[in-house]
Amino acid sequence: MPKLKTHKGASKRFKKTGTGKIARRHAFGRHILTSKPRARKRRLGHGVVADEADQAKLQSMLPY
Repeated sequence: MPKLKTHKGASKRFKKTGTGKIARRHAFGRHILTSKPRARKRRLGHGVVADEADQAKLQSMLPY
């Protein structure tokens, strides 16, 4: 069997957790931050596990 190639765009946006799930960052945390509440900006800084419906597709994009 040939080796699987990693999707380079996905590898820059997602990371694997210790248990093998895919983690992502929040959107809308880059600019125009003055109009966003402090609590929202704090939440946007934290990573989160990607949705269960997308896990299978992301696993195939990030095989290693």
